[in-house]
Amino acid sequence: MSLDNLFAQLKHPNPNLRKRARQEIAEQRDEKTIPRLMENLEDEDMVYRRASVKALGVIGVDSIPYLVESLASKEDATVRASCAKALAQVAVNHPDEPFPQQGIEGLRQGVDDENPVVNLSSVMALGAIGNPALDVLLEALNTTDNIAVGVAIVNALGGINDNLVREKLTQMSNDDFIDPYLKESAVSALSRLEMVAKYNS
Repeated sequence: MSLDNLFAQLKHPNPNLRKRARQEIAEQRDEKTIPRLMENLEDEDMVYRRASVKALGVIGVDSIPYLVESLASKEDATVRASCAKALAQVAVNHPDEPFPQQGIEGLRQGVDDENPVVNLSSVMALGAIGNPALDVLLEALNTTDNIAVGVAIVNALGGINDNLVREKLTQMSNDDFIDPYLKESAVSALSRLEMVAKYNS
């Protein structure tokens, strides 16, 4: 099937056909594929946009420079959020490949975005990257004054099995001076981490 036909399949109502199209686009891609998928992030068709986000994730680290640039520069918040989500998809689809620092730095900027969908998507992407993004998440947690972002960071930390995370969440769980919602999230994230540790031991 030609790339044009595969791109058309990204709009198909059948999710299995969209998934197959994403895989084949990644396998058959040429130098125009990533720029073309990036253009789709501005499309009004949500199915097409989401399928393009996932396709960029399947392609992997080669997508990252394009995604970071658009995350930093596009005026449309939906496009910026889609870039953050695509960076998360790269991490999820390629867990055994080192996640480039360029991508982590791009998401660090995204955490400070004034749009809540963009900053929360950036936090979730850093959570998907896991340990390599830990320093950025902890720094953002210490510096943000946005409770929603703080809670999202705590939830992201709850998926990273690391002693530094445990220390931070324990400290927050015992701190009576922080926002109660943040404290409650830390208690919940800590218990989640302990369950994971027991399951893996």
